[in-house]
Amino acid sequence: MISFTIITLFPEFFESPLKVGLLGKAIQGGKVRVHIVDLKGYAGGWHHRCDDYPYGGGSGMVLRCEPLAAALDEVKGDLKVILTSASGKPLTQQMVKKFYEERELCIICGHYEGVDQRIVDMYVDYEISIGDFVLSGGEYAALCIIDAVSRYEPGFMANPHSLVEESFEDGLLEYPHYTRPEDFRGLKVPQVLLSGNHAEIARWRREKRIEKTRSVRPDLYERYLLSNTKGDGNGSEKNN
Repeated sequence: MISFTIITLFPEFFESPLKVGLLGKAIQGGKVRVHIVDLKGYAGGWHHRCDDYPYGGGSGMVLRCEPLAAALDEVKGDLKVILTSASGKPLTQQMVKKFYEERELCIICGHYEGVDQRIVDMYVDYEISIGDFVLSGGEYAALCIIDAVSRYEPGFMANPHSLVEESFEDGLLEYPHYTRPEDFRGLKVPQVLLSGNHAEIARWRREKRIEKTRSVRPDLYERYLLSNTKGDGNGSEKNN
């Protein structure tokens, strides 16, 4: 079982998402454990205030040290701590695999302008962003991390081979998919997919993966070229 502890201002946010789809089935089946910690319960005082104005001025609020430290002191143990943050390192599939190997993770859901830096310095192992955009709360990012990591747990996927051919697994995006009908409003399924020739289908899919990556994610394509070049200085792609 892989385990997640989530520290959040809004525990109710997770009530529905953790009950549906493959993730919901995995939790119900005991393959994934998610423990939700309400940060407000560690704030003290009548209003359970978890945020305050930043020193030095500026807009927005910052999550305070005391409630976060109290929550982390209680739950951390040997857990690796992830902070969701727009200024963190971009999440990649390789990082997802690393998180899965950790087995037990604690995710702090960032909010407002962020958290007091002293919490980052004292507790956080990984500061993670899920993209170059800003969310209204780290709960959305936490869900993405939980789902991405949990997919590597045996039994989570009905067909574990699906993990092998997905986008990013070997530096390329996934190939296009088609299903019935063969002809939809004049657009037909590529003939090669109907041929039954598995070698030709595999070749077509590989070509489409390269073509899509080159068009949609030129940054990934450049990295793919660098890792798949022959030693002749021509930048030729291996096996292609």
